[in-house]
This record gives sequence, structure tokens and C-alpha cells, in this order.
Amino acid sequence: MNVSQFYEHFNSLYPEHLRCEWDNDGIMCCSESEKDVRRVLITLDITEAAADYGVKNGFDVIISHHPMIFKPLKSVTSSKIISLIMRGIVAMSFHTRLDKADGGVNDCLAEVLGLCDCRPFGEDGLGRIGVLSESVSANELASLVADKLGAPSVSMVDGEKPCRTVALVGGAGKDYVCDAVKGGADAYITGEVSYNTYTDVLGTGLTLITAGHYYTEQPVCFELQKQIKLLDESIYTEIFDSNPVVEIKK
Repeated sequence: MNVSQFYEHFNSLYPEHLRCEWDNDGIMCCSESEKDVRRVLITLDITEAAADYGVKNGFDVIISHHPMIFKPLKSVTSSKIISLIMRGIVAMSFHTRLDKADGGVNDCLAEVLGLCDCRPFGEDGLGRIGVLSESVSANELASLVADKLGAPSVSMVDGEKPCRTVALVGGAGKDYVCDAVKGGADAYITGEVSYNTYTDVLGTGLTLITAGHYYTEQPVCFELQKQIKLLDESIYTEIFDSNPVVEIKK
């Protein structure tokens, strides 16, 4: 299987029509579209460290959630982009279409947290809303989120009522809080919001839990790995931990 065939497979799983208009994803750099795909590195972000690891370990493709190139470039001075091109490593990213798609970021997050009967929510259908097997307190839900995602900590505003119907958006989800309330959610889980968002939910009855941008999106890397194995089990895959945030405790 060559790079073009590999990309077209994922393009069919996460089609371009799902991409938000402001987004930039797809092929980030590619100097050899006919190159055979034998080794694929999977990462949330193509950081300098991820690119170096890909180069040093002979990967053919690096596939990420966050786009390596988001804004138009006026010049190519990035060492990671230059090194990937020089070594013939292809970088491809699937961003908002991977958020929205069936089996994408938010379905993976819902599955990890044990939500059932999930459906899309939000004007663009990016979020997911579902139910837990039983009602839990806000504190119990926060502990479950931290445990299931491996997050070192979570932040919470307590809606002061039992939580069973849960809405979620992986990553930066402040724009979906009102949709979660309108959708009848008892709790809303996301990666990060602004401070004002925490204060705005007071009095709405909504429990708001943030667990970190990285931790709420990282589960999709395992789904990408699974899809590659289903496509061609002979392809070697590895997941790279690109989280740049270090938790400092007193």
C-alpha cells in the first residue's frame, strides 16, 4: 500500500465535508506519494519531538489529530517540516472531521467514559450526548473522568444534582456549554474552557468538568491505530505521547 492509497482510505473514513470551514487538515507534507507505507507513527500533535522520533526510527507516515500546519506559511523555516520532507516522511492530520466523524474523537471519549445511547449535539453535530448506566454525584463523575482518562487532575463546577445524562466535547469545548444545557445534560465534560465559562454555568444546574485538552482527545489515537491494523495488519504502528504539559504539585 502506498501513501496515496493510505490517505484515501482515511479520507473515506473521515471525509472532507465534515471539516469546519476554518480548519486546515489533510496532507501536511508529502514528497513521495507512491512510497510504500510500512511504519506509521500516531500522535495527537506533530511536535518537534514527534518529528525527531519519526525521523530517527524510520517511520514512513506520521498521522495526527491536530494539524501540523494550521495557518498559511509565508516561508518554510520550521526544522521539523524541513526534516520530514528531507527524509521523505509524510505528515497527515485529521482535525475537526475526526472530531465529528463516527468513531472519531468524541465517540472514543464517550466510549472510554462508558456512555450509552450517544447522539450528536451542537449546531455542527460535533459533540456527543449520552447516558451513564446509573446516576452518580458530580464528585463521583469527576473521579471517574480522571480515572478513565488517566488525567492527573480535573476541574469542576458542581451543578448540585445527580448526573446521568452527559454531554461532551474533547479538547477546547467552551462554545458547546449552552448546547449541553439546551440538550438536557446533567453534566458536560470537555478538555478546557475559559474562567468565565466556569462562572457562567453557576445556577444552570449543569456540572462542568474539564480534564485537559490532551487527555480528552488522546483516546482517538488508539482508534487510529485500530483502523490501520484493520486496513493492513502488516503495517507497524506506534503511538507517540506528545503532551507538552507537566503537572507541578506542591
